Amino acid sequence: MAKVMAVNAGSSSLKFKLYEMPEEKVLCSGNAERIGHEDGIFGIKWNGESEKKIVPILDHAEAVRLLVKALIEKGIIKDMNEIVAVGHRIVQGGKYFSKSMLFDKDTEDKIESLIPLAPLHNKAHLVGFRAFKEILPNVTSVATFDTAFHQTMEPEDYVFPIPYEYTEKYDCRRYGAHGTSHKYLSEVGLKYIPGVKHPRIISCHIGSGASITAIKDGKCVATSMGLTPLGGIMMGTRTGDLDPSVMNYLCKCTGKSVEEMYQIFNKKSGLLGVSEVSNDSRDVSKAVEEGNKKAILADRLFIRRIADFIGQYYVRLGGADLIIFSAGIGENSPYYREKICEEIGSALGVEIDKKLNAGIRGEEALLSTPNSKIKVAIIPTDEEVMIARDTYAYYLKK
Repeated sequence: MAKVMAVNAGSSSLKFKLYEMPEEKVLCSGNAERIGHEDGIFGIKWNGESEKKIVPILDHAEAVRLLVKALIEKGIIKDMNEIVAVGHRIVQGGKYFSKSMLFDKDTEDKIESLIPLAPLHNKAHLVGFRAFKEILPNVTSVATFDTAFHQTMEPEDYVFPIPYEYTEKYDCRRYGAHGTSHKYLSEVGLKYIPGVKHPRIISCHIGSGASITAIKDGKCVATSMGLTPLGGIMMGTRTGDLDPSVMNYLCKCTGKSVEEMYQIFNKKSGLLGVSEVSNDSRDVSKAVEEGNKKAILADRLFIRRIADFIGQYYVRLGGADLIIFSAGIGENSPYYREKICEEIGSALGVEIDKKLNAGIRGEEALLSTPNSKIKVAIIPTDEEVMIARDTYAYYLKK
């Protein structure tokens, strides 16, 4: 038995989950928020209990110290040496990584070189890695990449139709995201399609950030996010795919710089931008019920964009055996699951049990009826356990 920590560091946050491996037993989980502030928030859940407190968390190293101190105080571990390995979620692995890797100097340097492709994420991930390295210098450290699962795409699926010298010189291409989630979903989903020789799965990771992936024989064929997580379907605050001329046109109309407009596309668009209500789908749905016309439009756009990609990937795969809903909205919103399935229903022969669907939030279930030509399931995603598995595997090789 060995204790392995799975970590997801953001610019001002640090999410964690501690596992007993290989049993994959969760010993605790939690989050440090508002890092860099005197009124930081540190929360931890363990053994059916929970605690949250407001404390100064001036940097990520302090967040790690708070975490280790809490683990010892709560009796989760006796000393720091019990943690044998730490796995770090990394959003952007570029062309370099098709699997998880030991977090050595070469890996660190390559992740740093990719900061321009994921400026909000990769930089924060490195800060988190270095903070853990300072507090736990002797543990096995592993990097697990959101982009790794998508490295099996063919050039026709990842090359953009731009001058090819830009593709070669600047590595400007489709990388995707949420790969760790999509890989997990595709593996768990196989139990719903036993006996299928060449399984074709469309996995829908739909949260505030959202992506859809076409998977055949356990490998990514195509994915909706592009060079960065801005591409693909409409999201909570992100545009998803746009006519590229929109950027040039709006910059001319508003006088805003490309960088300013890029931030608007990332942080003020999507459900928030169209509805002018919220980036939270629950708030938008409530406004729809109240008859808010902009919320109704945002709602319809969101559903339509998801349906469009499911249809596109149905064609790309030559059919589909299973559609999976996951992540915050996919797991917890019966409304959006039903509306999306209605949108694709007549074309793809999809039919779900609406009564069953209405009562399920955050639980795994098969939603499709026996008449449905494609099985439809909810599978709560678990990126942390995938990180823990890969990290433990590297620890065993050490």
